[in-house]
Amino acid sequence: MADVRDNRDERRFEIVEDAGVAVLDYRRRGDRLVLVHTGVPEELEGNGYGGRLVAAAIEAARHEGLTVVPECPYARSWIEKHPDRVQGVTVDLVGA
Repeated sequence: MADVRDNRDERRFEIVEDAGVAVLDYRRRGDRLVLVHTGVPEELEGNGYGGRLVAAAIEAARHEGLTVVPECPYARSWIEKHPDRVQGVTVDLVGA
């Protein structure tokens, strides 16, 4: 399984596989990392790619001291289901 990479030029976290590219689009606004949209090709669905992308975004925010704003419904749901994975990271659910 391929690693998640932060493609800053495209403003997305991505996992590139032969069957397609799973992405989590984001934008940075000051000290905020806004998670905009998660997209996983049908061929890759059901294998945890979406969760891996959100987890990578959370870790990037942790490393850079950013507040996460999950506008993406999938990212928001993942964050709400995994409070242990976001400990120590500020999450703004109101700004989403």
